[in-house]
Amino acid sequence: MKILSQTDPDVLGLISKETKRQEDGIELIASENYTSKAVMEALGSPLTNKYSEGYIGKRYYGGNEVIDEVEALAIERCKKLFGCEHVNVQPLSGSPANAAVYFATIKPGDKVLGLQLDHGGHLSHGHPVNFSGMLYNFTQYQVDRETGRIDMEKVREIALREKPKMILAGFSAYSRSLDWKKFKEIADEIGAITFADIAHIAGLIAGKAIESPVPYFDIVSTTTHKTLRGPRGAIIMCKEPFAKAIDKAVFPGMQGGPHDHATAAMAVAFHEALQPEFQAYAKKVIENAKVMAAELMDAGLKIISDGTDNHLMVVDVTSKGISGKEAERVLDIAGISTSRSTIPFDPRKPMDPSGVRLGTAAITTRGFDVASTRIVAKFIVDTIENHSDEAKLKSIRENILELCRKYPLYA
Repeated sequence: MKILSQTDPDVLGLISKETKRQEDGIELIASENYTSKAVMEALGSPLTNKYSEGYIGKRYYGGNEVIDEVEALAIERCKKLFGCEHVNVQPLSGSPANAAVYFATIKPGDKVLGLQLDHGGHLSHGHPVNFSGMLYNFTQYQVDRETGRIDMEKVREIALREKPKMILAGFSAYSRSLDWKKFKEIADEIGAITFADIAHIAGLIAGKAIESPVPYFDIVSTTTHKTLRGPRGAIIMCKEPFAKAIDKAVFPGMQGGPHDHATAAMAVAFHEALQPEFQAYAKKVIENAKVMAAELMDAGLKIISDGTDNHLMVVDVTSKGISGKEAERVLDIAGISTSRSTIPFDPRKPMDPSGVRLGTAAITTRGFDVASTRIVAKFIVDTIENHSDEAKLKSIRENILELCRKYPLYA
């Protein structure tokens, strides 16, 4: 970054500081990952200079011949990766993508069935403080109090009683596989639209490590970072009958011009995900997650649903005399990044809940194997159990630094 060092050393200093933080710490935030250098080079390309409102061959600005090719390439690769009939690669982020799905298919006040936020859902799945909950009439299903899993018969009971126009399946903090086929069967009973939000697990689906909803669902949205390891952005995949409405909802309905540098970076990420190495990566992510969950449970920590089928887990830390907020803080001191999380039926407040959410996508990208993941799990337990011991936390931090140096980010 020679030019940046001359133009704005203050910004370069902050970038360097953040890069060092990433290199010196263990990233367990389930929604975060590391992109490849190729993805970052596409993001930093001159494509950021272009405006391209509209779609391929139908732009509202001139000079978009090359941009059309970029977008077409991203679309082609995405279709090949997920096997979808139609895809829009223009959404700027996950929540705007979900907003476009609602805008294209239902009207304000219409009823939607989705997973409750503190049971693993997402803000854009109907939480009252979010646009989704403000504009649409959400009714929500929960996980079972005993098993921590979604009971599909209860989902069916709610659907038959409430008769929503849309059934939404997806999550931000649920560690088990979803029964896409059963969701579709329930929706067909009442004539509801099926919408899957796979933002967290898209990379695992692309890597053929878990089942895809694309063959069953009408519409599927996802972000392009997280387990997919692409840039910050989103896509909407759908069956052909919904294509025109989805495209119109994205532009001009929800947003103006797409971010063409991000579209190019998506194309790079899709290309990387089509390689055999990515399938091996996806399987390793789940393997590491299962190992981490087992180690934490062996140490007396409660994992919601008693394990994981994907990359994430929600850990109830209160048995160790600590809250989720405090656990997040002390783990950060030790050099482990996590995010506090509510647990189902949480007696504590959302800003200081009972749990933390962990994910293994980033450490697996970095090269952590089963053995090193076990070491990370031990660091988590040691940190939580010694959360009031500053000397112990310092010692753990030094050990984490030593471990991180064995797995350089961009060697």
